[in-house]
Amino acid sequence: MTGQSRRSFLTYLVAAPTLALVTRAGADVLAPQPAHAVVPTLPAIADLVDLGDLFILAGAPTSALLALAVEADGTIRFRLPREEVGQGLTTAVAMLVAEELDAALAAVRVELDDARPELLFNQLTGSSNSIRSLYGPVRQTAATARARLVAAAARRWDLPAGSLTTANGAVRAPDGRTADYGALAAAAADPGLVVLGATPKPAAKHALVGKPTGRIDARAMVTGAQRYTLDLDVPGAKPCVVRRPPSLGGSVRGVDNLAAVQAMPGVLHVVTIPTGVAVVAETFGQALDAKAALQVSWGPGPADQLSDAQIRTKLRAATPTLLVPPLLTPYVDAEFDFAFVSHAPMETNSAVADVRDDGAEIWSGLKSPIVARETIAAELGLPLGKVTVHVVQAGGSFGRRLFFDAALEAARVSKACRRPVRLMWTRIDDTRHGRMRPATHHKIRATHLLGEVLSFEHRVAAAETDFRHGLGEIITATAASLPLGIGNATLAQTLFLTTVKSPYHFGLTTQALTEVPTGIPTGSWRSVYSANTRGAEEIMVDELAERTGRDPYRFRRTFLKTDAQRAVLDKAATEGNWGRPMPTGCAQGIAFHEEYKSRTACLVEIDTRDPEHIRVTKAVIAVDVGLPVNPRGLEAQMIGGLTDAISTTLKAGLHLDKGLPLEGSYSQFHWARQRDTPRDVRVFVLPATAAEPGGAGELGVPAAVGAIANAYARATGTKPRSFPLDFDVDFTPYPR
Repeated sequence: MTGQSRRSFLTYLVAAPTLALVTRAGADVLAPQPAHAVVPTLPAIADLVDLGDLFILAGAPTSALLALAVEADGTIRFRLPREEVGQGLTTAVAMLVAEELDAALAAVRVELDDARPELLFNQLTGSSNSIRSLYGPVRQTAATARARLVAAAARRWDLPAGSLTTANGAVRAPDGRTADYGALAAAAADPGLVVLGATPKPAAKHALVGKPTGRIDARAMVTGAQRYTLDLDVPGAKPCVVRRPPSLGGSVRGVDNLAAVQAMPGVLHVVTIPTGVAVVAETFGQALDAKAALQVSWGPGPADQLSDAQIRTKLRAATPTLLVPPLLTPYVDAEFDFAFVSHAPMETNSAVADVRDDGAEIWSGLKSPIVARETIAAELGLPLGKVTVHVVQAGGSFGRRLFFDAALEAARVSKACRRPVRLMWTRIDDTRHGRMRPATHHKIRATHLLGEVLSFEHRVAAAETDFRHGLGEIITATAASLPLGIGNATLAQTLFLTTVKSPYHFGLTTQALTEVPTGIPTGSWRSVYSANTRGAEEIMVDELAERTGRDPYRFRRTFLKTDAQRAVLDKAATEGNWGRPMPTGCAQGIAFHEEYKSRTACLVEIDTRDPEHIRVTKAVIAVDVGLPVNPRGLEAQMIGGLTDAISTTLKAGLHLDKGLPLEGSYSQFHWARQRDTPRDVRVFVLPATAAEPGGAGELGVPAAVGAIANAYARATGTKPRSFPLDFDVDFTPYPR
């Protein structure tokens, strides 16, 4: 189905001195089926919808989805109901707007919208869904604006609208007359204007979309001009930090030296909140000194007794037993462990809050601002309409900013001390007390006979993932309304089955998830379940190929289901010179992944000759996202996924010790540095293969995990089973 067949659009003119439009999107995708329709079983969901489809359906009914304005100076402003966290979304959306309006990219300003509860499920940024869900509506809104501008020029010149064209931010007449958009903006806002139907351009006429384009915010970021939350000038907002418990979720019983800390230089307030003891001071330095001086009596947390060994035991015990293969049928078994992992964005959690008796105003980088606003309003005891939540561009997320911990803390502190506060999590706070990717255990068994794979069984046990940030509500509301057999499925099972799917013809294939409550704060981490689950499966594919005497690339090619899948695999293998001779201790690895209507293959080369510094030396990635909006942005996404995979496969993880991670900084949480990344990285974005774009933000991690692990296995002659591979505690932990 194309975007136009899936969605219909109604565009409304907003009362304004210049042209301002609001578009409401409706959808008939996955419409209710008649009573006699056959309802598929739960495991068949993956063949019908993915998580992005559920997001698109959930967001379809909301009104005022998108807003666009053309100002008198020709500036085009678009209000984006999503968050920019470095993924390049504002650039891609600006390209769509500029394309449809035939305007210069520099004329488009994309601004992040405040939290708007009327949007319901349409303001959550996640699951590689933003461009997928916005592609049609953004183009339609901009096309409608273009049609009104043309109509205004036609009336001014008394010419048929069909005889006019647009280019470079202006309307042109056949006789050479031109009128720029700014000069037409007021006339285009006339409600009485007769406007012909507006249709977005076909992809064949795109001049900007599909062309590699630099980010519109790149200069601001590299020069320091980009304003993040703590850069905002909110009058009277004072620095604030929080002393946090020595174990996750611990409570405050009392502060033993409260008076002494309150008397320290610059200290303005010391406030106890549910997550610790907050200090507000004149400077961050004074606040940090006072925080360090606090003597706090702590209550226990829910995971105080848990360390890595206990967690691993819990997960292994919770993993269902694999089926016994038929007598004399050859099979391959494997078990895998993946550690907890921090999101580790460059910008730590932060927020500014100004809470007064009659209202509150919050500023923070938020991917789920509607839930944040609702939660904060309830916490403060204020009507929802009295709470304003501003979404600020953030310096990284990877799923972390789906939660709004800092915004809620800042609101609590501001209310208690009756003044605006500027709250910052330290790097240690962010690493130790932030949410993390759950640890997982995997059991996989594949049976084979005469070169064919007869069955592929994958059982996953994972520390429970917390989805109380809006995504859970989207899935619950949408799944319950669909005749897809998922109304009674658990939230985690629905998300697992709509994201994790095998791309191979491996006979009877089953994938199942068991979640284990641990009391450890978790959250969606880039690729959610797929990074570990599909990463482990791609390792198993290599071992199946070896067991059956086949080349790993050729083996995958034989069993992949579609030509589109084989195309990206072939591209990576060809461009990466698969099978070339390598020195002893060095090897190639290859893997494939498909998700969110997109697919990718990754080929890497690894050098294990120095056991103290095993490194990926080369990577070749092929990616097909259907219709690529900004190929340069896609390259960045895939390289980001590769870096995440290098980190979590080789060295980066969190050691849990009596309810707290030992790691407390980048020096201890061993994320890939410049010296760990390959000097030779090539990303090949395939030309458009579909009418609409697929998802990309989370696509790159799973294939890279599999490729790196497979290269390591071939280079060392071992079978990797526990990740990260190098997971020693080679540092002195900070005090609790």
